[in-house]
Amino acid sequence: MVTKNDISRSISFEEFYKLIEKLAAEGGTTGDEQTQEKIDFTKLNYSRLKRILKTTTILEEVKKSASNLEKKMTWLVIAESWCGDAIQNVPVMYKMSETIPNLEVRIILRDENPDLMNQYLTNGGKSIPKLICLDENRNELGTWGPRPQFLQDWMKREKANPTMEMSELKEQFQIWYTKDKGETLQREMLQSLISWSKKECV
Repeated sequence: MVTKNDISRSISFEEFYKLIEKLAAEGGTTGDEQTQEKIDFTKLNYSRLKRILKTTTILEEVKKSASNLEKKMTWLVIAESWCGDAIQNVPVMYKMSETIPNLEVRIILRDENPDLMNQYLTNGGKSIPKLICLDENRNELGTWGPRPQFLQDWMKREKANPTMEMSELKEQFQIWYTKDKGETLQREMLQSLISWSKKECV
């Protein structure tokens, strides 16, 4: 269950962007593990973040369908600055929210909020990003994450029968994201949004 304290500890997408910008400039990272690898990923992700915001175009089907959705929602997304999947997906979610009335995207850091993260594990792991959709009374309408279903299925196959190192797989994911330009995510999120908008919580 998402609490008032969880919401109060979350930040806006704009604040998340500024945080990553600051960390990239200073050579830092979010999270408990202040390793050089994650510092380097944070710097790389800042470049990705700027590119994704410039190159993502919201699909017409999203604009048309989303304009009819009137229920106020918050997408609370668990993320970290070093996470490649988070940086590929969160800005697309934000761009979607710019075209959808009554939708707000908030970010909450995983390692600073272990109690919340432990409620939203994926196959027992702390995979991020993890989106929790809430109505105006903080009732949970649904969840999504940590990546589009195509990539999640790919990851599942690789874990069952590896054909490459995990580092190479993650590189292949980034190539896929770049080519896809957020279109698959938008379609997935649109279907979820339509479903969540019809759900009644008691």
